[in-house]
Amino acid sequence: MVKALILGGTTEATALAKRLAGHPGIDARVSLAGRTKNPVLPPLPTRIGGFGGVEGLAGYLRAEGIGAVIDATHPFAAQISANAAAACALAGVPLRVLTRPAWVAGPGDRWVGVPDMAAAALALRDLGDTVFLTIGRQEVAAFEATPDKRYLIRAVDPPEPLPALPRMSLILDRGPFTVEGELALMRGQGVEAIVSKNSGGRATDAKLEAARALGLPVVMVERPAGNGVAELHGVDAAVGWLEGVG
Repeated sequence: MVKALILGGTTEATALAKRLAGHPGIDARVSLAGRTKNPVLPPLPTRIGGFGGVEGLAGYLRAEGIGAVIDATHPFAAQISANAAAACALAGVPLRVLTRPAWVAGPGDRWVGVPDMAAAALALRDLGDTVFLTIGRQEVAAFEATPDKRYLIRAVDPPEPLPALPRMSLILDRGPFTVEGELALMRGQGVEAIVSKNSGGRATDAKLEAARALGLPVVMVERPAGNGVAELHGVDAAVGWLEGVG
C-alpha cells in the first residue's frame, strides 16, 4: 500500500481523487492551497493551507510516510510546483506533474502572446475599451498600469484588495462555462478584448471559441517554465504511475 499525496485545486486533481477513493493499493490524500474560500472538496482526506515552504513540505512527506506525490496544481501555480520539486528531491519521494495540454491557436484566432501579466496590461493599450479579464483574482492589480479601460473581471472570489481601476465590474462565477453563455456575456457587455492565462483544459475553453466566433483579440499569457519534473497526461496515466510506485 503506497501513501500518496495529491497537490490539488484543479479539475484533474478532483477526477484523480474520485478514481483513488477506495483504491485497494493506494492510500491517497489531497492538499489544497486554501486560496479559494469555498473550494470543491474531493472525496479523500483533505488538508487546506500551506506547508511552510520546501522544508515544511519535506518534513510532512517524511512524517506521514508519503511514498509518491502527484502535483495536480494549476499550470500557473509556479511557486507551489517549485516547492514540490525541491521538497520531493530533499525527501527522496518520487514526483510527477499531472497537467493538461496547453491551448494552441487555430484558424480564426487573434491571439497576442505575452510572457506575464505586466506585458498583458501593456498589450491592451492598442486594443478596445471593454476588456474581459479571465485570469482569476490574484494578479488583477497588474492592470492598474492601463487604468483607462473598462474591465470586466471574472473570478471565483473577489480580489483582495480590489484593484484601483476606475471602471471595473466583478462577475463571481466558477466554470465550466458554455460557448452559448460566453457569447451572450461578451455580446451583452460589449467586450472588445479578452485576457486569459494559457491554462489548457475544457473547463474554461468556451471563452476562446466565443472570442473566435466574435473575432475578438485574446491576450494570452503563456505558462511559466517547468521544473524538469516528468509529466503525466490524464487520470489513467496518474493511477498507473501510482500503482507502479506501490
